[in-house]
Amino acid sequence: MNTLAFTLFLAIVGLTLVITYFASKRTNTTSDFYTADSSLTGFQNGLAIAGDYMSAASFLGIAGMVALSGFDGFFYSIGFLVAYLVVLYLVAEPLRNLGKYTMADMIAARFNDKTVRGVAALNTISISIFYMIAQLVGAGALIKLLLGIDYVYSVLIVGTLMTIYVVFGGMMATSWVQIVKALLLMAGTFIISIIVFGKFDFSVLKMFDAMQTATPLGEKFLNPGNKFTNPLDTISLNLALVLGTAGLPHILIRFFTVKDAITARKSVVYATWIIGAFYVMTIFLGFGAAAFVGYDKIVAANAAGNMAAPLLAEALGGDFLFAFVSAVAFATILAVVAGLVLSAASAFAHDFYSHIVRRGHATEKEQIVAARWASIGVAILSILLALFAQKMNVAFLVSLAFAVAASANLPVILFTIFWKRFNTAGAVTGMIVGLASSLILVAISPNVWSPEQGVAILVGDPLVSLTNPGIISIPLGFIGAYLGTVLSGKKADAKKFDEILVKANTGM
Repeated sequence: MNTLAFTLFLAIVGLTLVITYFASKRTNTTSDFYTADSSLTGFQNGLAIAGDYMSAASFLGIAGMVALSGFDGFFYSIGFLVAYLVVLYLVAEPLRNLGKYTMADMIAARFNDKTVRGVAALNTISISIFYMIAQLVGAGALIKLLLGIDYVYSVLIVGTLMTIYVVFGGMMATSWVQIVKALLLMAGTFIISIIVFGKFDFSVLKMFDAMQTATPLGEKFLNPGNKFTNPLDTISLNLALVLGTAGLPHILIRFFTVKDAITARKSVVYATWIIGAFYVMTIFLGFGAAAFVGYDKIVAANAAGNMAAPLLAEALGGDFLFAFVSAVAFATILAVVAGLVLSAASAFAHDFYSHIVRRGHATEKEQIVAARWASIGVAILSILLALFAQKMNVAFLVSLAFAVAASANLPVILFTIFWKRFNTAGAVTGMIVGLASSLILVAISPNVWSPEQGVAILVGDPLVSLTNPGIISIPLGFIGAYLGTVLSGKKADAKKFDEILVKANTGM
C-alpha cells in the first residue's frame, strides 16, 4: 500500500466530509436539498458544472484512450467540449426559466400530465445510473491499483461516501465538493501537462514527431481510424457526445442552483472556458502516457487504459505526484457520483413521489425523507451494476449515457420550447422511443456481445456492429416525438405554447 497516497486519500475524504457537515446545517427545506436554495454565483456554478462534467471518463478514460488509440481518443475531448455550445444557445436559459428542481419540471410547465412527468423522471434515473456505473468502474480500478484493495470493496467505499454526501448535505454539499474537485483537477492536470511539454522542450512539433515512434501504432498514432474503423461509428459517437450534454440530468439541474437565467448563462460560459482548457491538456496526458509509461505497462495496469494518467504522474514525479494525481482522481469520482445520485434521487422524490404518488400534497419533510431513501436505493443499484462492468473503458461507458440522454431527453426538451403543435402524446412517445431504442441497441451491440471470451459481458455475436447507438437512436427519439404528436389527433394548447415561449426567453 502507498502510504503517501493513502494519507492524501484520507485528507480529501476528510475535507469533503467537513464540507458535508457544514452543508447539512444549511439543508432544511426542499429548495436547499434540491438546488442549494439557488444561492450560487455564476462563477461558482461554472466551477461546479466543470467539476460535475470533468469526470473519471475525462481524466482517466480519455487519457488512456489517447495513449492507446491515438487520434481517435481525442474525439471524446472534442465532443465533450463542443456540446456546451448546444447547452449555451438552446437549453440553459429556457430550462432555468421554466423549471424549478428537475428536468421534468420544465416539460411539465407545458404539459401538466402525470405520465409525462413520470416518463421524464424514469429517463433521468436511467441516465444517471448509466453514467454512475462508469464513475464507479474508474474508482474501483483506481483504488485497486493504488491501495491494493479488491475492486468490489473499492466500489463499495465510493458508493458509501457518495451516499453520505447526498443524504446529509444535498445540493449544497454536492456543489462545494464539485468546486473543490474542479480546482484540484485543474491544478493536477496543469502540473503534469507542463512537465510533459517540458520533456519535449516546449515544442508542439517536437512532441508530435516523437509520438510517431513512441507506440506500437507508429505513424498511425496521429491518424484517425485506430479504434473507430467504421465511419458510421465515429459519426454516431460524436453525435452522442455533442448532443448528449443538453440532456444529461445531473448537468441540467445545476442551472437551478443560480438565481436567474442570466446567471445560468454566465455559469455555462465560465464552465466552457474551464472545460476547454482541461480538454486541451488531455492531449498532453495521453501523449505523455504513451511516451513515458508505454503501451504494455498501461494495458498491464488496466486493459481499458483507465490508469494511464496516474501511471504517467508516477513516471514523471515519483510517489508524491502519483499519490496526488490518484487522490485528485478519487475526488473527481466522488464529486461526480454525488451529483448523479442527487439528480436521480430528486427525480424520484420530487417527480414520482411528490407529484404522482402524493399528487402534489407531500410536505417538505416527506419529500426530503423520500429523496434520502431514494439516494440510498440508487447507490445500491449502481454499485451492483458496476461490479459487472469492471473491464470496460470509462470514457466509452459515459458515451453510452450521452447517447441515451441525446435520444430520450433532448428531442422533448427542444420540441417543448420550439414546436407549437407538440402535445402530451408526442412528449411521452419521444421519451419512451428514445430510451428504449438506445438501450436495446446497446444490449445487442459489441459492447455486450463478443465471440471472444472476456472481451465483452457476454459471449456471442452482436446483432449490430455500432458500439455507440447515437446515429440511430437520436433520430428515432425525434421521429417518435413527431409521430406521437401528429398521429395522436389531439390539438396542442396554442395559448399555453405562447405563454411558455415568452417565459422561456424572458423569465416573465
